[in-house]
Amino acid sequence: MAVAHSKRYQEASRLVEPGKVYDLAEAIRILKAMPPARFDQSVELAMKLGVDPKQSDQMVRGAVTLPHGTGKKVRILVFAKGEAAERARKAGADYVGLEDLVRKITEGFLDFDVAIATPEAMTEVRKLGKILGPRGLMPNPKTGTVTDNVERAIAECRAGRVEFKLDKNGNIHLLVGKISFAESALQENVRAAVEAVVRARPASAKGRYIESAALSLTFSPSVRIDAASLVKH
Repeated sequence: MAVAHSKRYQEASRLVEPGKVYDLAEAIRILKAMPPARFDQSVELAMKLGVDPKQSDQMVRGAVTLPHGTGKKVRILVFAKGEAAERARKAGADYVGLEDLVRKITEGFLDFDVAIATPEAMTEVRKLGKILGPRGLMPNPKTGTVTDNVERAIAECRAGRVEFKLDKNGNIHLLVGKISFAESALQENVRAAVEAVVRARPASAKGRYIESAALSLTFSPSVRIDAASLVKH
């Protein structure tokens, strides 16, 4: 059954040539030329990777601090106790605690965008694996969210730190800014995101790593880009 798109989406689609792969600057200009929404739409980067998500040694995950941030207010939760919890509060975390937060999340609380935990707290936090894992909220040492340096982790999240993880279909999605950003800022954010995903390439990955990539707005068709050309050689 065909999906009925809005008039704005249809108008935006006319700006994109089917099957064409654009350079980054042109793709961003096309997004900016699309009919505006009533809010500042997010810009998302999607990449199809040449890895097998079913193989544990080909998992791709990591984090990148975007040079111009995401444009989004990030709600930060920190699992910690004692002195580390006090430092997290002073650093501006929105929610701080341990057993109380574990219980609250078990009861359905999920009003936060990123979770940070001290190594000591992970004994309790692991109980939330089935809740936080599927939502991409589980603290992980590989993404810098399991750390004793909670101040730095909080600062990085505030500055525009974005985590990424391969999904079951071999795709990665990253928020890279808002459409109100300057074209140059969006370009620098996209380049930083692509380079971070390339750095996270598994040693066991063979052949072409980035099979395809595209940029899109919250409500827009996607615009394909040549992501491989954005990587510094």
